[in-house]
Amino acid sequence: MKALVAFLSGLLLSAGITISMMIDPAKVIGFLNVLDNWDPSLALVMGAALVVYSTGFYFSQKRAAPFLEKAFYLPKSTKVDRQLLLGALIFGVGWGLLGYCPGPAIAALTSGSTGTIGFVLSMVFGWWLTRKIKFN
Repeated sequence: MKALVAFLSGLLLSAGITISMMIDPAKVIGFLNVLDNWDPSLALVMGAALVVYSTGFYFSQKRAAPFLEKAFYLPKSTKVDRQLLLGALIFGVGWGLLGYCPGPAIAALTSGSTGTIGFVLSMVFGWWLTRKIKFN
């Protein structure tokens, strides 16, 4: 049952980011480029996502556990450290230069674009590489 709910949740996310055009790097870069021909439409998508997330998070705080799990798994650390800042910097640069973040990039694989495939392979390599590098 957990696998089915996870699959359906991923499918819903993929459909949402596809319908909202977040899988189109040009659309994302148009949103990020506030100085030249700015496209604010993704702000509406992000605002709607924030409302849905905030509502779900609010109601989840009133429960002892999720429906299909024994407990909530929230981050234990609230520390802003070098590893977090470096990850945020790499994410931001990649998003700004290429117009992709992980979820939309994976959803965009269905396009068959060599650029998208290259981005996802690079992202997977980056994930693998972070497991090999010690940040302490």
